[in-house]
Amino acid sequence: MGTAPTGRVDTIVLIHGLWTTPRSWEHWAQHYRALGFRVLTPAWPGMETEVETLRADPSPIAGLTLGRIIDHYAALVRELPNPPLIMGHSFGGLVSQVLLDRGLGGAVVAIAPASVKGVLRLPVSTLRSAYPVLRNPANRHKAVPITADEFRYAFGNTISREESDRAWQRYAVPAAGHVLFEGAFANLDARSPATVDNGRDDRAPLLLIAGGNDHVSPPQLVRSNATLYRKSRAITDYQEFPGRSHFTVGEPGWEKVADRALDWAVEMATTRSPAVVGDAPRW
Repeated sequence: MGTAPTGRVDTIVLIHGLWTTPRSWEHWAQHYRALGFRVLTPAWPGMETEVETLRADPSPIAGLTLGRIIDHYAALVRELPNPPLIMGHSFGGLVSQVLLDRGLGGAVVAIAPASVKGVLRLPVSTLRSAYPVLRNPANRHKAVPITADEFRYAFGNTISREESDRAWQRYAVPAAGHVLFEGAFANLDARSPATVDNGRDDRAPLLLIAGGNDHVSPPQLVRSNATLYRKSRAITDYQEFPGRSHFTVGEPGWEKVADRALDWAVEMATTRSPAVVGDAPRW
């Protein structure tokens, strides 16, 4: 893999998802930095501390909302001198798509993303993965922990139990209940922050990546998300990696996914992105 920074494409912003922190990107960040990129892994607001601290006191997570998270990243990206490559995992993939809709980023990669508003059917495995939070309406205003067994089903289903438990211990934090409720019921909310204009033609390229054995964002969910953009003339690509789980950013073989995401993003940003090569940059 020979991709390296080029011209204005020199910065990558990695956005983590629910039940995790920026630590989930540790392998990708090190990999990309070794290639010469500036890599930013900002936390959701209030989650800037370590996993162990958030487990001991999850109160900063409990008050988070999707709109606050999106605005937090939008402000950060707008401060950068050049349009970055934006990559998001899980709910970070949803956030990345909303940033794209706001005209931010040179290219966007949504990895095993939570869906934007408009996907009408949630697979059974998605509902089961979210059940620890959605089963109780009172969880909307709480930070809800995930057990090792729940993590095993949602994230670690393609690795051994021992590997799954180690990943749970290293990466898992309680989930922001309000954020998950907002995502699950976006189609019932006329003002949902998960809304995007999926027909716009002037946005940067978007790649949606699915894992073949993902329980949280299975291929049919990610394909449905990609299909929402069919009216747009902007580039929307989809790629599926067979046999991979929702823990695709950390499970063995993550390098293949990371390299594909970077190769695609650099090529698209340097050749097809309005923010980078357009006649009227929207930056």
